Amino acid sequence: MSVLAETGLDPAFWSDVDRHVIRYNPTFVPAIVERAEGSLLYTSDGRELIDFTSGQMSSILGHSHPAITATIREAAGTLDHLFSGMLSRPVVELSRRLAESLPDPLNKAMLLTTGAEVNEAALRLAKLVTGKHEVVAFSRSWHGMTLGAANATYSAGRKGYGPAAPGNFALLTPDPYRPDLTDADGNLDWRRQLDVGFQLIDAQSTGALAACIVEPILSSAGIVVPPVGYFRALREHCDRRGMLLIFDEAQTALYRTGDRYGFERDGVVPDIITMSKTLGAGLPLAAVVTTDEIEAAAYERKFLFYTTHVSDPLVASVGNTVLDVLENDGVGAGVAAKGELLANGLRELQERHAVIGDVRGRGLMQGLEIVLDRDTKEASPALGTAVTDRCLELGLHMNIVNLPELSGTFRIAPALTTTDEQLTLGLEILDQALTDVAPRFV
Repeated sequence: MSVLAETGLDPAFWSDVDRHVIRYNPTFVPAIVERAEGSLLYTSDGRELIDFTSGQMSSILGHSHPAITATIREAAGTLDHLFSGMLSRPVVELSRRLAESLPDPLNKAMLLTTGAEVNEAALRLAKLVTGKHEVVAFSRSWHGMTLGAANATYSAGRKGYGPAAPGNFALLTPDPYRPDLTDADGNLDWRRQLDVGFQLIDAQSTGALAACIVEPILSSAGIVVPPVGYFRALREHCDRRGMLLIFDEAQTALYRTGDRYGFERDGVVPDIITMSKTLGAGLPLAAVVTTDEIEAAAYERKFLFYTTHVSDPLVASVGNTVLDVLENDGVGAGVAAKGELLANGLRELQERHAVIGDVRGRGLMQGLEIVLDRDTKEASPALGTAVTDRCLELGLHMNIVNLPELSGTFRIAPALTTTDEQLTLGLEILDQALTDVAPRFV
């Protein structure tokens, strides 16, 4: 019998988990969620949890949003799935609206299901159009678990699966809190880091650099926000080498950061943008958007990305409703104020708790990194795990990244519809959890 079964939390359920569920991650959250509404999860043992992760950073309108629920009911009863070569009004409408929401020349869209899938499509587009095959990504990136996306993922999951595809190169992650190359003042010398990184890439390249794929904010790396100016310099490096620049906006698209798209802060327009989690507000919907020129060249070269659920009408209908709520209901416009409330609250916690080493992020995508010592930035994954567990006991679901180079960084990404009162209560619970747990470690 599993440890979870022995806790008394529905032993039969956890026994079935042990017997029949493939363990696809290190551990499962010790709670059975029976239903969810807004930013609240309701468990089988009668508890109410504030969801500070909006599902898997996807349910940006909260759980069971009435407009989304109504759309699903209507679409399921009229038009849910079609032959992949057929198009429907919801698909074309969403493609048009996404193009209209993006700067020129991003004008052509394809609708798929997951972040990995659209990243796979973006990389295939880049390779086909450039006639090259080499791909550059950040050293702590996460772009998905399918072949091309996994080869461009360096934060985890590379060991034990055989050789990676040739032509994949890592670029050092520009982490201002844990800088690897510093200036005279000890700050991240990101320009020198970037230049040296491309010197190494040039030394390894066979002359076939096709694309660079990056996240505007590196989530799995611990909510790392590259400095202002970095992406403009990266764009210049790509242009000099004839590479396409791909922004993976799985988590940053559609107002999560306060801007409609994460790249807007830097004033740099990518050649291809991918979006997923936030677009479906919890349902499997993703999009890749590119330029007329790239699409035409790919079509001439017989671009093929034919899947069972390409251009599915039901989830496209949901995507249109997501845009309606964000734009027409003012949800997107309210993110900046809520993000400021959250960030200020986290910084106040940092003043009270010495184990909080850094607070960083934008909008409702915040990272809180905990350490044993602020000067040495000594890591303690055990401390992060203990705080996570205590938060769950007190009524707050948190997600922590415990990569080897990090002590533990909480990825705080509540739904954009989370109320100010829920944000404040979540901060109070986190404060209590740190108060209860931290003394045992420092």
